[in-house]
Amino acid sequence: MEAAAELGTLFAGSQINVIYGGGGIGLMGVLADSVMRHGGTITGVIPSFMNDEGWGHPDVKDMIVTTDMGDRKKNMFERADSVVALPGGVGTLEELTEAITLKQLGLFKGPVVILNTLDFYEPLIQFLDTMIKGNFLRSEHKRMWSIATTPEEVIYALQNDRGWMENPRKIAKI
Repeated sequence: MEAAAELGTLFAGSQINVIYGGGGIGLMGVLADSVMRHGGTITGVIPSFMNDEGWGHPDVKDMIVTTDMGDRKKNMFERADSVVALPGGVGTLEELTEAITLKQLGLFKGPVVILNTLDFYEPLIQFLDTMIKGNFLRSEHKRMWSIATTPEEVIYALQNDRGWMENPRKIAKI
């Protein structure tokens, strides 16, 4: 929760428009509250069934309601210049791995940053290394994402990203 609040503060201070899943509870809610409290801009993207359940953040004024989860994700990727994964559940994991997949295929060009606060993502990072060792990813693919342990490192990674490779499809086929 502390890392999400601090990241929201840093996003607002860096004038980074946040595009997020639209939720009002958990880390998404904490992030949104912090961005808004510090004068930042934020856009929520939420599927209609979640909105109907009242899961959307009530104070996010720029809320896009999509038909389903697939449309939500597509909308978020089309609007985003980068992806930052905070600790989360299977939905977060699915969005993170899709971002990596899209980057591997050259369909998403921006930075992908994993906020590994309190070593939350350590098992995933080890699994990605296992995929590389098993030749399911190339060693070059490890440069598709960066790992930050603090919110400050997230901002540094976003501001200092040099891109991954011009034509990732030339090595996408394993």
